[in-house]
Amino acid sequence: MNLEFGSVLYMGLIALIARLTGVEFVLFPELGALSHDILKRPHGTWARSPIMLVATPVATALVGTLITRHLAYGALPVLLDIGASVLMIFVSRSPIAPAISAGLLPLTMGYRSWWYPPSIVLGTGLLAVISVVVRRWSVQSQSPSPASPDSVRDRVDDTMEIAPFYLGWVSPFLVLLVMLAGIAQWTGMRFVLFPPLVVIAFEMFAHPRVCPWARRVWHLPLACTASAALGVLLVALFGVGIAGTMLSMLGSVLILRALDLHAPPALAVGLLPMIIPHPDYRFVVAVLTGTIMLVGVFVCWRRIAK
Repeated sequence: MNLEFGSVLYMGLIALIARLTGVEFVLFPELGALSHDILKRPHGTWARSPIMLVATPVATALVGTLITRHLAYGALPVLLDIGASVLMIFVSRSPIAPAISAGLLPLTMGYRSWWYPPSIVLGTGLLAVISVVVRRWSVQSQSPSPASPDSVRDRVDDTMEIAPFYLGWVSPFLVLLVMLAGIAQWTGMRFVLFPPLVVIAFEMFAHPRVCPWARRVWHLPLACTASAALGVLLVALFGVGIAGTMLSMLGSVLILRALDLHAPPALAVGLLPMIIPHPDYRFVVAVLTGTIMLVGVFVCWRRIAK
């Protein structure tokens, strides 16, 4: 059972809850990536981990909030924040890499409220319940044959969603983070290191041989920048709300399809403008800059490794 576009309805529901509760961070952007994969692949790694789906993001959100409350934004707090989130994923063997974004988001936004972690629980908890229900209703016998392209992609996605066992990726990942964090602090453009970018980079460096967007690496800046521009445009047209959120999610899915790029974490980029105060072209420029630098570091590292 493929409910790929059910994620559009789910994000609309999350936007409705955010409006009714008045808690903006219920609309956690990474829910776009998580819901898309879980509804499209109800027997995938993320869908089979409902407890980690809730526990990992709230744990990183707590650490991120703690760091934000005690340290001003800068390169060192950013590295500490991301390092703590990655360490949690390793220690717990959690497959939920988007939790890294949950840890960095409050520091990037300067959001110090202790309401942030519970707001993450609301969205991920609802998604965990949906994942259990959908998995029970889906029919295993209708799964594609092992040799089909869909089955191959499922195996790749399952591999991508498993926490890496080796540490060879840490050095280039750290180099990228130091560069982007330094630029963000120096220029004041915090979204050069936008939270979903860290998830995208983590997956690329940790699983370079199977990562699907690493094979079409120069399509990544196009996809992320187009999604960012779409999100900014929709906020300008519709404001922050249900319509803008659903259209952003739908548009991001279609952008990835048009570019033939399988990169679920990129779906969070177009949703970021929904929680950014007064998003404009500077956000789009920051996203383009960050993704180009990611691609540059990754390509150089891959050539050196060869």
